[in-house]
Amino acid sequence: MTTDTTGTAARDGEPRRGGPADSPFVRACRREPGPHTPVWFMRQAGRSLPEYRDIRANVPMLDSCRRPELVREITLQPVRRHGVDAAILFSDIVVPVAAAGVDLDIVPGTGPVVAEPVRTAADVARINPIGRDEVSYVDEAVRLLVAELGDTPLIGFAGAPFTLASYLVEGGPSRTHAKTKALMYGDPDLWHALCARLAEVTLAFLRVQVDAGVSAVQLFDSWAGALSEADYRRYVLPHSAHVLAGLADAGVPRIHFGVGTAELLGAMGEAGADVVGVDWRTPLDVATRRIGPDRAVQGNLDPAVLLAPWPVVEAEVRRILDEGRATPGHVFNLGHGVLPETDPEVLTRVVALVHELSARPAA
Repeated sequence: MTTDTTGTAARDGEPRRGGPADSPFVRACRREPGPHTPVWFMRQAGRSLPEYRDIRANVPMLDSCRRPELVREITLQPVRRHGVDAAILFSDIVVPVAAAGVDLDIVPGTGPVVAEPVRTAADVARINPIGRDEVSYVDEAVRLLVAELGDTPLIGFAGAPFTLASYLVEGGPSRTHAKTKALMYGDPDLWHALCARLAEVTLAFLRVQVDAGVSAVQLFDSWAGALSEADYRRYVLPHSAHVLAGLADAGVPRIHFGVGTAELLGAMGEAGADVVGVDWRTPLDVATRRIGPDRAVQGNLDPAVLLAPWPVVEAEVRRILDEGRATPGHVFNLGHGVLPETDPEVLTRVVALVHELSARPAA
């Protein structure tokens, strides 16, 4: 790869010391010791922050994802406020799908809505390949952020093929994923063609971010928990594995995350990630036994705990850090995204508490 002087990766693919590549976050992802357990929050750049609500007022979601200066500011907001150990690019998992020619919108209060849901091979064929030109605004935003973040790593991300396929087949969010499963079971050839196409779009989207300088990537398979392990292995794992394998030479850690995936953790680890995200339902020490010792874990405070009194929050943070000590590498996070009604001050206190409790003496 041709990464620059940000410290993300050397030209031979080996991490450089210093800069983001030597940050507590990247070190934990690589199962290396660091000065403290790193912490960041999924959806840390979002609706819990008043400054985010102010800057996003009257700007549609997709438009905000396509404005590099706005993406830069929103991504930096939680870093400034909370002192988290990593920034995550402000975007949405449907951004590359829209860039690939799918007619969709992100409707407030609903989520992504697809004008013409995928039903046929012709629908799949209309999903175009993408490259840097189709998402140049993402490339520009990442470069702006890397220049400003200094030693703080930037996480890039994308939606996994199954979750993207679910949106495209259902036409929007779904609680049952009934249409998705009906296509998956009823026409497996069409299903695999759709997921293979989406895997290429996802891989290209992540490659743009890596080439622009992100220090890690996260593949979100938000809805994979709707599947049995057997179905996951047959219908999903090959496509997620294709994306993650396509980044094996990128020189950055790969995180794989899903919700409700307790029974899938081993299989998700096999897909090829360096770090497996764990939601709040599975203790981290149990998760590590399922995932194996050659991968770090990320998680897993229940987002709803942040709405409880501080002594409850503190006790849960301590418990998760204790469980994290049994893992080969631990990145503290929530088990899903920050809830909009969360008090930002609580997030700031959690960061400080994690750093205090996990501080390690210098070698």
